[in-house]
Amino acid sequence: MEDQSISQDLAVTSSYEAAMTALSSLIGQHKKQNVAPRDGRKFALMSKYLKMADLEQSISKLKIIHVAGTKGKGSTCSFCEAILREYGLRTGLFTSPHLIDVRERIRINGLELSREKFLDYFWDLWNKLTNKLSEELLMPRLFQFLTLLAFKIFLCENVDVAIIEVGIGGRWDSTNVIKEPIVCGVTSLGMDHMEILGDTIEKIASEKAGIFKPHTPGFTVPQLPEAMSVLQQTASQLTIPLEVAAPLNLEWLKGLKLGLDGDHQLINAGLAVALCKCWLERTGHSSFVSNGVVTEDLPEAFRRGLASARLLGRAQIVKDIHSENSSSWGNLVFYLDGAHTPESLDVCARWFSIATIRESSSVLNGNGGVLRENYHGYWCCNGNGNSSLINLKRILLFNCMEKRDPQLLLPQLIETCASNGLHFSKAIFVPSLSSHHKVVSATSLLKSDASIDLSWQLALQKTWENIIHGKVANVNNVKRPGIINSSSNGFIEENTVESCDSSSNHYNCGSVMPSLPSAIHWLRECARRNPTIQYQVLVTGSLHLVGDVLKLLRR
Repeated sequence: MEDQSISQDLAVTSSYEAAMTALSSLIGQHKKQNVAPRDGRKFALMSKYLKMADLEQSISKLKIIHVAGTKGKGSTCSFCEAILREYGLRTGLFTSPHLIDVRERIRINGLELSREKFLDYFWDLWNKLTNKLSEELLMPRLFQFLTLLAFKIFLCENVDVAIIEVGIGGRWDSTNVIKEPIVCGVTSLGMDHMEILGDTIEKIASEKAGIFKPHTPGFTVPQLPEAMSVLQQTASQLTIPLEVAAPLNLEWLKGLKLGLDGDHQLINAGLAVALCKCWLERTGHSSFVSNGVVTEDLPEAFRRGLASARLLGRAQIVKDIHSENSSSWGNLVFYLDGAHTPESLDVCARWFSIATIRESSSVLNGNGGVLRENYHGYWCCNGNGNSSLINLKRILLFNCMEKRDPQLLLPQLIETCASNGLHFSKAIFVPSLSSHHKVVSATSLLKSDASIDLSWQLALQKTWENIIHGKVANVNNVKRPGIINSSSNGFIEENTVESCDSSSNHYNCGSVMPSLPSAIHWLRECARRNPTIQYQVLVTGSLHLVGDVLKLLRR
C-alpha cells in the first residue's frame, strides 16, 4: 500500500510538472498571433475561448465582485473573500500574480485546490481548447487561460460568490468578459503599466473605469481629482451610481486588528466593506447587514473577516527559522512587500518603518522604555532609570524590472524611511530566480544561472550609491564590470560579515550578489556569526523577488 501511495504521488507530481510546462507554452502567445496587448483584438478572442470552453452561457450564473485599480486590488479582494466566507458563503477568489505556486491564483473558501483536483480541471479545459483550435485561432495567452480556468472552477465548485481581480487595466482585460457583475470596485489609482494603459492618470483611470457596467453599482476610494473626474464621467455615461468608500475606522473593529498590515490597508478595507455590503443587499442577503447600513455597528462577520484576511508578499513579516538561536538577539527577520511603483514604495517604506520599530519594541523587557537611534546603528532603551544598547541592522534586498526607473523608486524608499528615522546599513541587489517566461511549481528547485547578466543589478547599485552621496545617476552610462563568479562562501569572505556591521555612517555602499540563494546564505551567516545583532531585511521592488525569497525561506 505504501509503495502504491508513493507511486500515485509521483504520478501526480509528474502530471503537475507537465501542466506547468503546458502553461509556460502559453506565455507570449499573442506574439505568435500578432495580437497587440494594448487594444481590443486580444480581448475579442476571449468570447471565442469562452464558447470553446463551453462557458459562454454558464458564466452568467456567477455572482461576481469585479475589482480593478493600481494599488490594493489583491488586498481588497482578499478582504472581500474573508468577509463573505465568515457569513458561511462558499467563496471563489481569483487574484494575480502568484508568488510561489500558480494554484494561489484560484482559491475556494480561501484555500488552494489540491494538486489532484487542480489537474482534473486543468486538463479538462486544456483538452477542450486544443481540440477546437485552428490556424487562425491558437491557444489563449497565459492570463486568458487562467481566467477561463477560474471561471470553470468556480462554476464546477458551485461558489456563492466569485471575487475577480483584474490583471492589467480593465477595459481590455481578460476578466472583463463579465457582462453582469453584482458590483464593481476601483482601488487607488497611480502611474503603472503606462506602456499599455497610457501616460497620464486620466488615461489610466479611463482604462480602469472600463469595468463599470450598466445597472451595476460602482465604488471607489478617494482619488486624485483628475482620476476621480474620469471615473465619475464614466459612471454618469452609464447612468450608474459611483460611491466613494471612506477608509475604515479602526474603532469599528472593536479591538481586532486588520489581517493585512499597514495603515494603507484601511483604505482597501473600507472599499471591501462597501463592496460586500452592496453584494449582500443585491443578492438577497440584506438581513446579514443590520439595518442595511454599515456604520460603527459593523457586523461581527465583517470584523472577523477583516481580521482574518491574508495575502502573500504584501506587508508580510517572516522570521527565518534557520537563524534562531538561544540569544534573543541574533534574529534574521524578513519584511516582504512587492511594491514596484514610487507610490507603493512610499507606502511600503512607511509600513516597514512602523513594523520594525514595533518589532524592536516588543523584544524589550523593560516597560516604559524609549527607543532612539544613534549614528552607530544602535537603539537605546531608557526605562525605569535603566539603559541598554541594542544593535539593529537594516538591510535592503532589492530588484526591479528593467522597464522600471530606479531613479524614481529608490529615492522614494530612502527618503520615506529617513523621514521616519530609519536608515539602511547595506543594500543588496540581486537578480530574481523566477522567470517571466516560465511557470514552475512550488516544489521545483530554484536554480541560479551562473552565466546571468548582472549589468542591471550593477546599474541599480550605482544608482543607489549616487543617491546616497547626493549625485545624479545616469543609469545608461554605468560602466558594466564583468560578471562576478564568486560562490556564496566567496562573498562572505570578500564582503566580510563586518561589512554588514560597519558603523562608520548610516549608509554603506550597496553590493551586487550573483544570485538570490547566495544573498540569503550570506544574510544567514551574518546572523549566525553575530548573535547579538538583529537583522531586519526589507525585500521589495518586485513581486517576483518576493516570491523567490518566500520559496527559499520555505525550504
